Amino acid sequence: MNPRRIYAIFLRQFYLLRSSPTRVVPLFAWVAIDIVLWGFIARYLNTVSSPGHDFVPSLLGAVLLWDFFTRVMQGVTIAFFEDVWSRNFLNVFATPLSISEYVSGLVLTSIVTSLIGLVVMLVLATTVFGLSFFVYGVLLVPFVAVLFLFGIALGIFASALVLRLGPASEWLVWPIPALLSPFAAVFYPLSVLPHWMQWIGYVLPPSYVFEGMRAVVAGAAFSSSSLLIGLALALIQIVLAYLCFSRVYRSAVRSGLLARYSAESVG
Repeated sequence: MNPRRIYAIFLRQFYLLRSSPTRVVPLFAWVAIDIVLWGFIARYLNTVSSPGHDFVPSLLGAVLLWDFFTRVMQGVTIAFFEDVWSRNFLNVFATPLSISEYVSGLVLTSIVTSLIGLVVMLVLATTVFGLSFFVYGVLLVPFVAVLFLFGIALGIFASALVLRLGPASEWLVWPIPALLSPFAAVFYPLSVLPHWMQWIGYVLPPSYVFEGMRAVVAGAAFSSSSLLIGLALALIQIVLAYLCFSRVYRSAVRSGLLARYSAESVG
């Protein structure tokens, strides 16, 4: 892969953000609203619950990590959608750019945009609601890493979905984090779910992160092997998502789909 071509994909997104404040605001506005809303909910629960239990590290921490995952996924998909909305695929792929370089450029864009949202969430959570990340210790790093990798995998897969089904299928992408959250056990342990939902949760890397986070906050024993399972699942899913995107792209080239790409579904 050519690093300059990867950087070119990122640079295009940077110029779009720089020239349009309306693209910058969503990078931090929605996550800020979530942190403020759930921060006050956690404070309220602290006042009505038994003394000694603090909902801030468990509830607000879960919201922060889940919003980070969402921002990572949307960082990939929105960068991809910019080419959808501008009908720019023929221009991009008429160049020597390879599909791996294009996807890597989307990932690089996601890294930068998700970091913006993460910084805003960290500032609000720590300064306004007193969330201390020392509660999680060094495990915060692998927690964030697993969610980041899974967000990248899901963003690539969602982009492949839209590439295959057409721009009208964009609405399928936005609710994906909300649809996954009941199975990922963001706010409650997997054990409270029906067995069929638990099996779905076991293949979702975030479930291992949030189970581990609750164990750390409660001072219970933490299984590092479960986190390694989550990490392995995230890496496997990135590979599968990339293979899916590559296959859809090759099919689009052979069928002439890219040339016919329009604002309506291509079926």
